[in-house]
Amino acid sequence: MMRVNQLLKKNVVSTTAFNELPPLHKDVVNDFYNQVDYDSNDVVKEVEATIDKVALNHNVQTDVIYNYIEKETGE
Repeated sequence: MMRVNQLLKKNVVSTTAFNELPPLHKDVVNDFYNQVDYDSNDVVKEVEATIDKVALNHNVQTDVIYNYIEKETGE
């Protein structure tokens, strides 16, 4: 039998900006962090491609991730 903590996904980050997100957006951001290739030679293209892919998979606008990144970085 599975326990409740085994059913819950662990969050990749625990910041104020992340904790303010609704549950669906937290899933989107978690997937983004898990899927981005941190060793990519072209980081900007990798981040943008991963944002597009994750947003499409979750059926949300890319603004969800871009807005989160802006809040996280203070830009």
